[in-house]
Amino acid sequence: QVQLVESGGGLVQPGGSLRLSCAASGSIISIYAMGWYRRAPGKQRELVAVITSSGSINYSDSVKGRFTISRDNAKNTVYLQMNSLNAADTAVYYCNADRTYTSHTSYPQAYWGQGTQVTVSS
Repeated sequence: QVQLVESGGGLVQPGGSLRLSCAASGSIISIYAMGWYRRAPGKQRELVAVITSSGSINYSDSVKGRFTISRDNAKNTVYLQMNSLNAADTAVYYCNADRTYTSHTSYPQAYWGQGTQVTVSS
């Protein structure tokens, strides 16, 4: 099995910054894409940013220019640097590992972290 452990969430004032981390562990052979999604109260989960193993990146329009995603393939870890945070960024942030191959299966699977709360408030 693969486990994703997120860290770095918390309470921050508007205009502040946070850095989220997500480490994947288990019998991992490769992970094609790692990304961050979020679910705000009363809303559906949405993509925030995703990065492939080759470094291709996609951001949602709402975070472009403010958030930066990065990845350490050797550590199976993905980061999300969030700057200029505002109240609209308040949500539970989920880490995702997509098209993950492990030594236990011959087909890729997707895995999710448990989520970390980010609250932007004065």
